[in-house]
Amino acid sequence: MSDAVNFEALDVATEADVVIVGGGPGGLCAAVAAAEEGADTLLIERYGFLGGMATAGLVNPFMTWHAGGKPIIRGLFERILGRLDGYGGWVGPRQGSAFDAELLKFVADDLCADAGVRLRLHTSLAAVDAAEGRVRRIAILSKSGLQAVEGEVFVDGTGDGDLAAWAGADLEIGRDEDGLCQPMTLCFRMLGVDLDRIPSRAEIGELYDAAKERGEIDNPRENVLFFFTTHDREVHFNTTRIVKRDATDAEDMTEAELEARGQVRQMVRFLLSEVPGFEDAWLQEMAPQIGIRESRRVMGDCVLTTEDVLEARKFDDGIARGSYAVDIHNPAGTGTVIRRLPPGEAYDISYRCLTPRGIDNLLIAARCISSDHGAHSSLRVMPIVMAIGEAAGVAAHMALAGGDVRGVEVASLRERLVARGASIHGLSPED
Repeated sequence: MSDAVNFEALDVATEADVVIVGGGPGGLCAAVAAAEEGADTLLIERYGFLGGMATAGLVNPFMTWHAGGKPIIRGLFERILGRLDGYGGWVGPRQGSAFDAELLKFVADDLCADAGVRLRLHTSLAAVDAAEGRVRRIAILSKSGLQAVEGEVFVDGTGDGDLAAWAGADLEIGRDEDGLCQPMTLCFRMLGVDLDRIPSRAEIGELYDAAKERGEIDNPRENVLFFFTTHDREVHFNTTRIVKRDATDAEDMTEAELEARGQVRQMVRFLLSEVPGFEDAWLQEMAPQIGIRESRRVMGDCVLTTEDVLEARKFDDGIARGSYAVDIHNPAGTGTVIRRLPPGEAYDISYRCLTPRGIDNLLIAARCISSDHGAHSSLRVMPIVMAIGEAAGVAAHMALAGGDVRGVEVASLRERLVARGASIHGLSPED
């Protein structure tokens, strides 16, 4: 995507050893890790705050990061939990692994400041200049205009793989049969709820089905998905379902946001009028942006498969671990398929899933690493993405010596991650 921009005419805003685009869970951890390892690190984020789906998407709570009763995602993720706890923003009385999204913004700021990460907020990726298997520079768009940023190693933390896509990487999107991705969800929260009077989930489901039969709700989701939060009298809903929309298309994203807010309006009316405990409640907030489960997947030197996940496969170059189920919300409408790993088991994510084919100085630190549709549905959750991000950040620093992400000595990378507190199969004390 360099043809649309005359890079030679752009002022160079800044340069860095490691340039990371996207400050979501993966990009944040990549930036902190790279800076802590000693790289001059720049993190570019389109919002005025970091956290991605955890803050802008209001996705909550954190999904499982344990296997066999032991934590398998540690390192920076555990440090984030510790800082959240210190702010009083970790785990409510009714919901394990819930966190306060507003306090997570403080935590992200603190981690970046302590590590020496340079931030560029309110700044979007506009174009990529890539040639001969390397990203040479990128264009950014902000209130300062269109400018260039130069770097040695680049990291894509956009979630949708924007940097990789515009650099010419090999891509896949959606499921094999029709290219459809998992549905999007706009999260929202109700406040002023009498939590002691809420019916069972089954009873709420019956009320929901009846409202759908009356034509009052046209949400294709099969049930009402909700969680409690770190605060009393508050309920978090992850229950809207927007199908057959492409998260990489601006028109589709516009329609998705509008459709999702329409579903929220219907759900709020339903809750206030039909569900005990919500009579005096009100809509507290909707997420600043719709939540995206799936879009592009950047094909790398290894493709993690559904079978790898379900069989809990281990890799000699594993740099992160996961135990979350294969969890596929129907891309076309109603229904959710959940397939779990063997009890107590976890799978590895190969370092080669982070290295896009044919590009020497780019790493992926987001849900769009190299995988198939089913494996993606497991690895997409935030704790796993944080572990991927930390590994990408350490690898980016190591790649500076030779300028090639494939030249990283993976055994040394794994050892370095363990020294940082990460859980690596075969090396960590808990194994």
